[in-house]
Amino acid sequence: MSGRRNRWRAALPAVAAVAGLLLAGCASMPDSGEVHAVDSSQRADADSQVRVYGVPPRKGEQPTDLVQGFLEATTSDDPDYATARMYLAKSIKRQWDPAASTTVLAEMPQVQVMPGGRDRDPGAVPSRRVKLTGKQVARVDDKHAYKPDARAYEQSVHLTYEDGEWRIDALPPGLVVGVPDFQRIYRSVNKYYFAELGPGATGKGRDVLVADPVYLRKRIDTVTSAVKALLDGPTTWLDPVAATAFPPKTRLTDERLSMDDANNLKVRLDGKAAGVGERQCQRMAAQLFYTAQESARVESVTLQSGDETLCSLKRERARKFGPDQTAGQSQRQYFLDNRRRVVELADGEDEARRVAGPFGADGPRLGSVAVDREEHLAAVVSANGQSLFVAGLEFGTQPGEARLTSHGGAKAGLTTPSWDGLGDLWVADQDPEHPRLLRLSGGRGAPEEVPVTGLDGGRITGVRIAADGVRIALVVTKGDRSGLWLGRVERQGRDGRPGLSVDGLRSVAPNFVRVDAVSWAGGSRLLVAGNEQGGLQQVEFIETDGSLSGVSALPGITGVGGVAAPEGQGTALLAERDGDIVRLLPDTNWKPVAKDGAAPVYPG
Repeated sequence: MSGRRNRWRAALPAVAAVAGLLLAGCASMPDSGEVHAVDSSQRADADSQVRVYGVPPRKGEQPTDLVQGFLEATTSDDPDYATARMYLAKSIKRQWDPAASTTVLAEMPQVQVMPGGRDRDPGAVPSRRVKLTGKQVARVDDKHAYKPDARAYEQSVHLTYEDGEWRIDALPPGLVVGVPDFQRIYRSVNKYYFAELGPGATGKGRDVLVADPVYLRKRIDTVTSAVKALLDGPTTWLDPVAATAFPPKTRLTDERLSMDDANNLKVRLDGKAAGVGERQCQRMAAQLFYTAQESARVESVTLQSGDETLCSLKRERARKFGPDQTAGQSQRQYFLDNRRRVVELADGEDEARRVAGPFGADGPRLGSVAVDREEHLAAVVSANGQSLFVAGLEFGTQPGEARLTSHGGAKAGLTTPSWDGLGDLWVADQDPEHPRLLRLSGGRGAPEEVPVTGLDGGRITGVRIAADGVRIALVVTKGDRSGLWLGRVERQGRDGRPGLSVDGLRSVAPNFVRVDAVSWAGGSRLLVAGNEQGGLQQVEFIETDGSLSGVSALPGITGVGGVAAPEGQGTALLAERDGDIVRLLPDTNWKPVAKDGAAPVYPG
């Protein structure tokens, strides 16, 4: 075995791995079966029983090979990085913190000894400095939050001569991995916290769960890892608009969580949780239930502190806290037909029918529509983009006067409106002279302008508010480019008084130079239609942290002007393609459902 890049790493079934030992770069093998070399770019998640193990340093290993071996060992499935620590000097072996951060490069970094790194003093302990270079793609911070961060990468590793062997005694914080290894080792998991909706929030507004995506190692006790991450609190970006029900600094007392044969999860907490009331305990259990549910099916959660049982929460009762309570559970989609009336279509139907109420009747042509999450109200924008109307989806109702009027002209009027799960309506006015984001409380209140920090001269040309009411996806156009940004809806002004604003804008589709349409597609997922530089239009799922979704790729489609995906329990995707409406059901291809249609949406 010569050359670290060709060094084998053993991929053995979990049962065999218990008995298998890696010594001096070789593996003891089972009695039968083939031996396969595992390249660092191969994905090992095809078989959940496969484990990838690092190789200890060889005797007499030179600096570049030693550093490459260390980098490869950090990508193994060793839960405590015991093999990787063999490459470290005694002085830092315990202090090294692989969880401090993860730097994601397009591929594993190039490794080379830096010129002038040799010691000139014959009496000094030999040392070398090795340079790591590559193309950085993203970073994952100490709270496991992913953030796109494209830039050139250059760092150095220092080695010293210890007990006759080279060992690393200084290195960049955390881990450095290539994209293929990152995709193999980590998976995106949602933690859940309660939305901070201000002092006026009542009823279900007090119990709105918000998904907070993080990246955790796939095969290293995912339930326990997710619960520990939950107890660490919201990620830095979400923290201003989300809160936890757990007392500060609450920790697990068990190193490993497990479920019984009936999928009941028992969680033992330290003394910080002792004495919490029933209401608070139920909220804590709800956070645990939906967080653990990301990694395994859970039927109930029981919380304990010491010998005291604090509370239990079963699946049926947990549903009252579920994201579907605000996201909705609609199996229906809505769009405008060839006469620009609002029609509805269910998953099991092939032909749309007009909705009840004024917007399904013959009348002025409409430009876009949004239906509230409870499917009682619809908001429409006129075909010229100048007027917003709101009316009930029932016979006998009237639209009345326009709730909002724009003066921006035919191509710079109002965007498609969007409803949050609290019953409020959001829309942007694209008027170049007075661009603004607005909220209509209850859908019928007076339009309230919402300041947006960080637009940097851009203009909002698309709005999609999440069901939780604290995250908002914005298409922002500046010059000939349009990008997709995620913002926080903060409900408390700097003086502590109630006051809406959107802050913390971050790009979630940095590779796109044009975004044509967006829809929420789950707790932390968006469906986006857009173009990369010089590329054809594509429709794909993107996570709200800017990472590519692990969901299977969608069948190719171009000419898309609008998309619709369920944020709750629906299954179909809709798109407006070259003036027609097409639908994608599971395990099928895009199929036409209406000629000359426009503006597809799910409730929301």
